[in-house]
Amino acid sequence: MTRALPRILLLCALALTAIDVSVAQAPPAEPPVSAPPATPRAWQSLSPQQQQLLQNFQGKWDSLPPEKQQALARGSQRWITMTPEQRAGAQERFKQWRALPPEQRQQLRQRWQQFKALPPEQQQRVREQFKRFRQMPPERRQELRRQWRQMSPEQRRSVVGRPAPRRFPH
Repeated sequence: MTRALPRILLLCALALTAIDVSVAQAPPAEPPVSAPPATPRAWQSLSPQQQQLLQNFQGKWDSLPPEKQQALARGSQRWITMTPEQRAGAQERFKQWRALPPEQRQQLRQRWQQFKALPPEQQQRVREQFKRFRQMPPERRQELRRQWRQMSPEQRRSVVGRPAPRRFPH
């Protein structure tokens, strides 16, 4: 067993959480830091397709916070541009998300925020590690998960400070 293995496990766990949560919740893309605050959108400014998707909000649209209006508008626009396969996948992930206990959803939200707080270079590294993890044979991924679960909290914490390995062991 290599010393880099726990780091791989940590990165994979963080990446899995971040990616699963981002897809399940389908949060809107974060505006750049220099972007002005979101401004309210009039219901009439939404396309007919968006209005159809968001019809449950029509009567209360004006009372929603501007950030919520923007998020709903961006999310509905993203939905409109998805292929049927992407929509089916998103619906399945949302169904899985809704089935999670509230405590687990809160934990995942916190992990997502931790991921989003990472510098862009680290976020990219996590994404790359996740991609490499997903390319591993299922048996190897299962073994890495098993090893991660067996680690103590102290072992997991010690892994966080180590530099990322150059490549996964085979």
